[in-house]
Amino acid sequence: MRTRLAIRTHALLERYFPERRLFLRSDSDTRFIRLKSETQAVVFAGGSLVLGWTIIATAILLMDSIGGGNFREQAKRDQQTYQQRLNDLSHERDARASEAAAAQDRFNTALAQVSIMQSQLLDSETRRSEMETGIEVVQATLRDTMKKRAELTEQMEALQADGASELASAGTAQTDSTMDFLADALARTAAERDQVVADAQDALVRADEMASEIRQMADQNDTIFRQLEEAMTVSVKPLDKMFTAAGMDPDRILDQVRRGYSGQGGPLTPLSLSTMGSTSSADTLRANNILGEMDRLNLYRIAAQKAPFATPLKDAFRFTSGFGRRWGRMHAGTDFAAPMGTPIYATADGVVTHAGWSSGYGRLVKIQHEFGIETRYAHQSKIRVKVGQRVSRGDRIGDMGNSGRSTGTHLHYEVRVGGEAVNPMIYIKAANDVF
Repeated sequence: MRTRLAIRTHALLERYFPERRLFLRSDSDTRFIRLKSETQAVVFAGGSLVLGWTIIATAILLMDSIGGGNFREQAKRDQQTYQQRLNDLSHERDARASEAAAAQDRFNTALAQVSIMQSQLLDSETRRSEMETGIEVVQATLRDTMKKRAELTEQMEALQADGASELASAGTAQTDSTMDFLADALARTAAERDQVVADAQDALVRADEMASEIRQMADQNDTIFRQLEEAMTVSVKPLDKMFTAAGMDPDRILDQVRRGYSGQGGPLTPLSLSTMGSTSSADTLRANNILGEMDRLNLYRIAAQKAPFATPLKDAFRFTSGFGRRWGRMHAGTDFAAPMGTPIYATADGVVTHAGWSSGYGRLVKIQHEFGIETRYAHQSKIRVKVGQRVSRGDRIGDMGNSGRSTGTHLHYEVRVGGEAVNPMIYIKAANDVF
């Protein structure tokens, strides 16, 4: 069976590749090379394979060249789009910074107006107390006057009765003197009565005027109170939202700040006007509520200064990597890219706890803040603070670099609460929504 298959195969090859002989003739001899069908088939197959491989390789190279050109053009377009996006983000950041500066100016203006309104409120409250005291005095005087008028009326009636009895018992000789005495007494009584009536009318008119002034002052106080309450609501609610968005309990933060600033006195001290043993008035309660909101606003201002509600860079930059898992590992911060030597600033008040080399981080600065918050600034080219130094928000602490485990010039910025890393953008975005 194997021999028959070999014969058929040889016959097929003989049909397409007949045996050939290649003669080599020299001066003295003639030789030939026999090319079998199998040899010719092998040479033909090898040549076909080489030719096919050459065609395929050339096609692949052409396709790669065409695809590479398209990829480079697409990369250029993507780079231009990304650069345009970065420019837009830079302009937007500048606009937000301008809006934050304007909001800070409006906030300072509102505080100044609140201080002026508070002084006016205290003055009006003092005047109201004085007017209430004056009304009480007028009412007491009016009661005394009415009582005195009643007594004079009784005396006049008694004199009239006495005069009648004396006229009946006395003689003609005493009639003229008695009548003169009675006439004088009646005239004096009538004059005193008219004076009492005039004084009473004047007192009533004055009481009405004072009541009208009190109502006008009450309306003015209500307007002032309403404006102050609206201003406090507009100022305090965004701060509540900012701390809540950062995962911080506003009440706990304010209590902690209040314990550190526990001094008493000054313009924000609650009102304690004397009310002669009675309960506090509605205006006093509203004033104390406003003063409480002002104190809360002031505590928020102190707390916001001590928490990292700011961006560590003031120059133009771009975000290159966010918080989260990256390349199978946890990236515990946010990366900001900018030129070498770009200034780096502290994002909140605090104390420097580390300023030197740290494995992986390179040149690293750690700052401990209030509320158990710590910030880290890594890969710096130069450190400008020392351990134990107290810094404020906006103080320059170093320059951007490429030290440590880094693939390019950038700042690795971390925020840690109680030792656990949190997303720094939570604080940055929360501050952008308010400031």
